[in-house]
Amino acid sequence: MKLFYHPDQRCHAPPQFISRGAVVESPEGPGRAERLMEGVAEAGLALSTPPEVDSVRLRERLAQVHTQRYLTFLETIHARWSAMPNASDIVAPNVHPCGGGRQYPNHPVGQAGWHLHDMACPMTEDSFRGILASAATAQAAAESVVADGGAAYALCRPPGHHAGPDRAGGFCFINNSALAATVLREQFSQVAILDIDLHHGNGTQDIFYERGDVWTGSLHADTTEFYPFYWGGADELGAGPGEGANMNVSLALGSGIDAFQAGVDQLLDAMASFSPDALVVALGLDAHREDPLAGLQLETQDFVAIGRQIGALKLPTVLVQEGGYPSPALAHNLAAFLRGFSHS
Repeated sequence: MKLFYHPDQRCHAPPQFISRGAVVESPEGPGRAERLMEGVAEAGLALSTPPEVDSVRLRERLAQVHTQRYLTFLETIHARWSAMPNASDIVAPNVHPCGGGRQYPNHPVGQAGWHLHDMACPMTEDSFRGILASAATAQAAAESVVADGGAAYALCRPPGHHAGPDRAGGFCFINNSALAATVLREQFSQVAILDIDLHHGNGTQDIFYERGDVWTGSLHADTTEFYPFYWGGADELGAGPGEGANMNVSLALGSGIDAFQAGVDQLLDAMASFSPDALVVALGLDAHREDPLAGLQLETQDFVAIGRQIGALKLPTVLVQEGGYPSPALAHNLAAFLRGFSHS
């Protein structure tokens, strides 16, 4: 297995975000990558650095995943925001088009509210460089699988699965799992994305909801009670050419490994009828009981079993890091999954 991480991901270092009305330290910072790198080393593996952060090819692929106005917003918003009188150093919206806006604004404040879905995506001066580095890491892992088959792991932060075609949310700006699937589609006719993060992959679902060439499945804590709240129901099956190519499996808050494995089996059974040629795993580790955003009750050893479940498919696979936040268990959780996946 080849593993990738670009150190420029450190450029995105949000100092804080708003949770339940309180301004708190962001758990999605460079320290996450350090913990995850410890997990890679614990598994006896080593990381490679993608050769570049930005490229014409990356920009072309991102334009297949996100709208051009959104990509332009991510690249330019901090400079335009900072030019406003009395602006903060951090881009953070104070208004959102709840219920659906009827016109796209020109003003930086309006655009921030349009594109930044929630209060978990503050942007600093160097954020865009870090966001691109995360995307470049996912791209490198997917290109490795296209070239050589087998499997690759992308240590991506910020994560991506809440980022939709035209919005950021839940710490996510560019949808790295969708980008990896886009790269795989250049070689494979049918690709599946299996999302096992604690949270529903709403951005990934929205990107592929009307496409039949990429199957998307998400296992997550019940979104009637848990973030992202507004997506993730069992009746969300895709539309148009994508009808039947999306599946959601919700777990009751506090569920443990038995329910989790049953949910993975349910998704894998449905995915089998799609007969994918290659797989992207949106790898969340935040289902662990000690995660700062905990909603489920997995133990570290459980990730070995989950890794085996997925590794047993023997598909060309890109593992894209999604959630999993700093805790004493985070590095061990990643090492456990990688061991299970590699030895299935």
